[in-house]
Amino acid sequence: MAQKKVTATGRPEVIVEILFDRGMLSISVRNIGTRAAKNVEVSFDRSFTGLGGSREMPSLSLFKNLEFLGPAREIITLLDTSASYFMRKQPTTISARVSYLDAEDQKYEATMNHNLEIYRELSWASSTSIHEVQ
Repeated sequence: MAQKKVTATGRPEVIVEILFDRGMLSISVRNIGTRAAKNVEVSFDRSFTGLGGSREMPSLSLFKNLEFLGPAREIITLLDTSASYFMRKQPTTISARVSYLDAEDQKYEATMNHNLEIYRELSWASSTSIHEVQ
């Protein structure tokens, strides 16, 4: 009896987002697709630093060699506090180009443009005080 090959439907769809949460900026690599992505690489159009200027963010291994990212999976890394990021005059427009393969080695690419300037004027509340980015 011959076995029937089951073919998965859908595709991986990897996005890169810059997230703002109560004064903290993070970078997310997320597969919003229905299938796994492999050999995920992210390149940025410019250099920028995080963690108070101590880390060159585009050089992180996360962006160079992510072998596998399952469907509905996300990896988030801290970028910086918004106050520190803006005070250090880091870029406010950043493009992220992501490329990856599906299980059949079909290549996908997409570019996401981010405007961090939208976060500059946001206020947030912590348990003890209200903060505003200047």
